[in-house]
Amino acid sequence: MATKSGETDIIKDAVSGENKEAKLTDLPGVGPAVAAKLESAGIYDLMSIAVMTPTDLSEISGVSPAVARKIIQAARKMLDLGFVEGTEYAKKRENISYISTGSKSFDELLGGRGIESRAITEAFGAFGSGKTQVGSTISVNVQLPVENGGANGKCVFIDTEGTFRPSRIKQIAEKRGLNPEQVLKNIFVARAFNSDHQILLLDKISEMIKAGEPIKLLIVDSLTAHFRAEFTGRGQLADRQQKLNRYIHNLMKLAETYNLAVYVTNQVMANPAQMFGDPTTAIGGHIVGHASTYRVYLRRGKKDSRVAKLIDSPNLPDNECIFFVSDAGIVDGKTEE
Repeated sequence: MATKSGETDIIKDAVSGENKEAKLTDLPGVGPAVAAKLESAGIYDLMSIAVMTPTDLSEISGVSPAVARKIIQAARKMLDLGFVEGTEYAKKRENISYISTGSKSFDELLGGRGIESRAITEAFGAFGSGKTQVGSTISVNVQLPVENGGANGKCVFIDTEGTFRPSRIKQIAEKRGLNPEQVLKNIFVARAFNSDHQILLLDKISEMIKAGEPIKLLIVDSLTAHFRAEFTGRGQLADRQQKLNRYIHNLMKLAETYNLAVYVTNQVMANPAQMFGDPTTAIGGHIVGHASTYRVYLRRGKKDSRVAKLIDSPNLPDNECIFFVSDAGIVDGKTEE
């Protein structure tokens, strides 16, 4: 089945020996009716089948557990899951896209080109630190051509705290010489009212990409607000972390499957055990920390500036930079408005 970012699951035709696009119905035991049930449940490609359990597949599709097991085994065989050489893995990453934050110094902090696709970039900090402003800026920049720091794509914005402001998007677009109405039209916004709704919206994104929408950026602002509000007290901590863990892994799967850049904001709290230094720590514990590819701590600086500090990255050193929030979004200095 074609993934919705232009990538496909490819299998080799047994008769012609040529590569062809794999479909769900290529799997033994999956006819049009079963394929329709799978797609209605948000399962569109072979990889989604390959990582499922027979029990889950049986419940969704209505086939017996024995048939579900054969379907899963066939999907894994078609995809040839396993180890590949490092050089081959490097080739798979050649189509990584980047979205500029609007600030050269912030882009440099993230490796030189901005927010990376097939990765989760988490920004955490106190209110007013610039988390949402970064999200608003990249939701505009993603629509730019690649040579201008964009990805020629659209954005999906999952708003859990009522932070999305169309007027702010238009303001940034106008300052950057873009058509504000067209920019706003290319941003799909959903207001998530609880954690279950927030989880459900990820399936909707898959459906939209399947329908042909060139979505290149997913923003969740904020990641942990509903989970934090709905699961209170230590007695519910394990349940909260388990549900949050599943949600984050679904985000990771979306990013990898569709070559999306994922930007999430996170709330903070004061760590009472911190005796010296900044006691600010992100919500979500190790689950969020380990799942985020790039982790950035934002805080207010001197003279209306903001400071971004790279806390964690698989390939970059810890560092920090200064940026400003202007009418044009995120910029390097107030004079660049």
